[in-house]
Amino acid sequence: MTTAADLRTRTKELLAAHPPATTDRTAFLKARFDAGLAWVHYPVGLGGLDAPRGLQAVVDAELEAAGAPDNDPRRIGIGLGMAAPTILRYGTDEQKRRLLRPLWVGEEVWCQLFSEPGAGSDLAALGTRAVRDGDHWVVDGQKVWTSSAHVARWAILVTRTDPDQPKHRGMTYFLCDMTDPGVDVRPLRQITGEAEFNEVFLSGVRTPDSMRLGEVGEGWKVAQTTLMNERVSIGGSRIPREGGMIGTVARTWRERPELRTRDTHQRLLELWVDAEVARLTGERLRQQLVAGHPGPEGSGMKLAFARLNQEISSLEVELLGDEGLLYDDWTLRRPDKVDFTGREAGYRYLRSKGNSIEGGTSEVLLNIVAERVLGLPSEPRTDKDVAWKDLAR
Repeated sequence: MTTAADLRTRTKELLAAHPPATTDRTAFLKARFDAGLAWVHYPVGLGGLDAPRGLQAVVDAELEAAGAPDNDPRRIGIGLGMAAPTILRYGTDEQKRRLLRPLWVGEEVWCQLFSEPGAGSDLAALGTRAVRDGDHWVVDGQKVWTSSAHVARWAILVTRTDPDQPKHRGMTYFLCDMTDPGVDVRPLRQITGEAEFNEVFLSGVRTPDSMRLGEVGEGWKVAQTTLMNERVSIGGSRIPREGGMIGTVARTWRERPELRTRDTHQRLLELWVDAEVARLTGERLRQQLVAGHPGPEGSGMKLAFARLNQEISSLEVELLGDEGLLYDDWTLRRPDKVDFTGREAGYRYLRSKGNSIEGGTSEVLLNIVAERVLGLPSEPRTDKDVAWKDLAR
């Protein structure tokens, strides 16, 4: 079994052969992937060494200390946190070899074509059709709230392939080339002024059957792997103590004593404790992911993430008083990365409103926690065995 000492040795060898100060960033990242030090728990040849997941921190610490470049995870978070684990679990050997290396290096950005105008919280109601045509599938439909679609080369795509089946069946999962004819990406301007999200129209897009992930009709099963990983990647990312939103407010509190009041002091203490509990819970959750199969507990972490971000950003605006009402720029921009905490307090306050929607609405996640974590009775579902084509829309 690979040990921490083995990984330190491998990392030193990588640094000696490819000094970060004199090696092109992309070349260094490719060399790191080929050395099995990208994600150490992945298989040999796919960026890993079949090592325990927890040993990734050993590699990351060594490389950070040496000033090595990272792969800009905020820019490629959808690929790293959602597409890659789904491809690893359900992809063919050819798909893994072709897609995982440029994904991790950041040469190819990924987006997620799941939600639709009529199928957001109830994703299984989606209506984007894929019809078999020889060795290809012809895809028609509309997706919405697609982060980074304007810079993405690839997308994970869920479609309806059999409308005669109930909504959770008859779905099929594909890997969609965003450069294919018929893919039309349009910006959606948000409350922040940016267009981080997009709507995507698919008109006669021909997708090879070789880019199908999982069996025909098992798209919901494959999508569950993506969704569980998505919630862990949003709500359970590794951050240091006082990292994220709470760190920004704590710094303001320390540096601006004239802003303090008894009420904001009490609220800051309560939120600091909540943020630290969430951080430690996330650490425990990651330790439970050694097998690589995230469970419903990630939904609880994503719930906490959304609530905390909204409450902390609200406190920050109130703490700053008149300054908290300022906003630097409403210009329409199409950022190439997701940034929950960037810019000033007004931006953070507005951007956090989306945290309880993206990655699964808080209402849906509460149901998941109630049913799959706490074991409470399921809500009545009258459409469970009704063919999708017969559902009221």
